[in-house]
Amino acid sequence: MPLSKEQKEKIVSELVENLKIAKSFVISDLNGLTVNDTSQLRQKSRENNIKLQSIKKTLLKKALEQVKKEGLDPLSLEGSLAISLGMQDEVAPAKVIAEFAKTHEQVKILAGALEDKILSQEEVVALSKIPSKEELLAKLVGGINAPISGFVNVLAGNLRGFVNVLNALKDVK
Repeated sequence: MPLSKEQKEKIVSELVENLKIAKSFVISDLNGLTVNDTSQLRQKSRENNIKLQSIKKTLLKKALEQVKKEGLDPLSLEGSLAISLGMQDEVAPAKVIAEFAKTHEQVKILAGALEDKILSQEEVVALSKIPSKEELLAKLVGGINAPISGFVNVLAGNLRGFVNVLNALKDVK
């Protein structure tokens, strides 16, 4: 059943609001997925604070024009479109869609955006290979902690050596 003009305007206005607060988004083609597979993708998206929405090309084009995302024409993209909006993590939408596409060949990444830059399919795939914010923070903390723990090990090594000498003296006497 076709959507009424009011329904279309509501969809566009909601998408415009989401696009304004989203840190990144990925447009993909989910054509050919079963209902169960789509439900799995929606569940993974919710777990990563990603809004996944199927949308018509013309409505997406109107929303992108309103938020002034230049350089992306949804009408030139093939297939039925789904947009994944990353609300907290910039890498999450690309990572979730790319991971899901590995096990479901029907899923095709078409384009995306990070902040104000429009990304091609290849750039979205490259973005998906970047570690998440939590992983990068963990590596940073580990890198900062490494010299400190090395210093503690050096100091503890001197104490261990001293204790070993005392034990050897005890065994001799």
